[in-house]
Amino acid sequence: MFHQILDPLTNLWLSGLVALVPVIVLLVLLAGLRWKAQWASLVTLAVGLGLAVLVWRMPVVQAVSASLDGTAQGVLNNLWLVFNAIWIHSMTVKSGHFEILRRTFAGLSNDLRIAAIIIAFGFGTLLEALAGSGAPVAICAGMLISLGLNPMKAIVASLVANTAPVAFGGLGNPVTMLGRTVQLTDGTGISAETFGAMIGRQTPFLAVLIPFVLLLIVDGRRGVKEVWPAALVGGVVFGAAQYLLSNHFSYQLTDIFSALIATFAVVIAARAMRARSTMAITEAVSTVGPRADDRGITGLDRLVAFGPYLIVIAVFSCAQIPGIKDWLATLQVTFPWPALSVESATGTPVNTSFVLNWGSATGSLLFVAAVLTMVLLRVSVPSALAAYWGVLTQFGWAIVTILAVFSLSYLMNFSGMIITLGSALAQTGVFYALLAPVVGWVGVFITGTDTGANALFGQLQATAAQQVGASPVLFGAANTTGGAMAKMVSPQNLAVGAAAVGLVGREGELLRRVIGWSLLFLALTCILVFLQSTPILGWMVNGL
Repeated sequence: MFHQILDPLTNLWLSGLVALVPVIVLLVLLAGLRWKAQWASLVTLAVGLGLAVLVWRMPVVQAVSASLDGTAQGVLNNLWLVFNAIWIHSMTVKSGHFEILRRTFAGLSNDLRIAAIIIAFGFGTLLEALAGSGAPVAICAGMLISLGLNPMKAIVASLVANTAPVAFGGLGNPVTMLGRTVQLTDGTGISAETFGAMIGRQTPFLAVLIPFVLLLIVDGRRGVKEVWPAALVGGVVFGAAQYLLSNHFSYQLTDIFSALIATFAVVIAARAMRARSTMAITEAVSTVGPRADDRGITGLDRLVAFGPYLIVIAVFSCAQIPGIKDWLATLQVTFPWPALSVESATGTPVNTSFVLNWGSATGSLLFVAAVLTMVLLRVSVPSALAAYWGVLTQFGWAIVTILAVFSLSYLMNFSGMIITLGSALAQTGVFYALLAPVVGWVGVFITGTDTGANALFGQLQATAAQQVGASPVLFGAANTTGGAMAKMVSPQNLAVGAAAVGLVGREGELLRRVIGWSLLFLALTCILVFLQSTPILGWMVNGL
């Protein structure tokens, strides 16, 4: 049994700083020294192993086992998901239906800047609501490239747009995890619905800004100057929908309906602007084909082209029906991960079981949707298998990056480095409200998911809140909202996006292009959460 050490250097601040070293190394190697992601992630994993063994005194065998556990989790919870999601997309391309999709989106506006908002912000949110884990970034970037956008701009725009829906992504899975994780000192818990309502009082403010940032990415200041009304409508409607749905309807369905409502609003705004001749295409922006291209495409053709995504919605919706959900939950195998036995610093056994939920895993549901897509689009079995092989070869070295970072996240968690880092930040007292979102940001950077960050730090946030006399609901929500700001810079997401658009090896450049936006959004989130912890905006927490 390995007993975690909270403060191995007998100075919590110093121990916390050392626990941050792997994150710093990864950032420096990727953005500073411009290493390729696979080598940067492998070196960082080696640094993490060294720290776990030498500083946190984790036995070598257990440290290696923890890393291999992360590798297995990466295959099940990331690669299996992303491969199947992009396989669906690949079959739409090979069958010719992606061209119909492209023309349909192009027909909504003949301005690529508007198309970027509709696809990356609207359609991307819908995909994030259903799957996540990099799939929305990969698919939306491919669509934008097909409309004439530069590949690097396409992936940057898709990464930034993927910020707004992350907190409620995967049918609200990060919020659900937060509700399961948090327990107060009196033994009571906080419902996921309560956390969802508080998150819905934070994310809308940032969602309003996303469409404007997309315009800056696609066409600079001129883009904002010329089509700001559509961006404003899209951001405000999306933010309002997020607030209303999360507070008065269902946090699980927040992203789905917010995406549909906001997309409809942007299309209406775009058509109104075109009618007033305010949508002229500028020479710096690629145009899509003329509307005449749409001749010969019937309504049924469009329905079939959107069919794969409708199938995904149907499959995931069916998986939530109580009887089916319970049955899927039985299709799993749980076993203790070998050579890994951990006890927390407080003496509580740490769950090291591996749950192979082959029936209910998101990747498995996407596989079912992919098979149904193959039937709908009349793709032959050999062609479908060739498409899957194409997805695997497309990722190449990105697979190494994804698995190495997953290995690092599990190593840092089981060794105690994660809880050391979080506990050090929690020592800042009343100013912790400024840092609560930063904890979530670090969690998502390491794990690649908001759900993972909440599993790691949800309880820590609630405990810190009670220690400083703040609202556990506020700090738990801050962990989720702050974490969403790191999705665009998480190495896993960068690797998936780069692989999808043929930019493997340029993850460092991607990181340099998006990290500024990530840190800006994080700073704004920190200020918002701090104000919500004071009488200035404390009324926003009332009633929760």
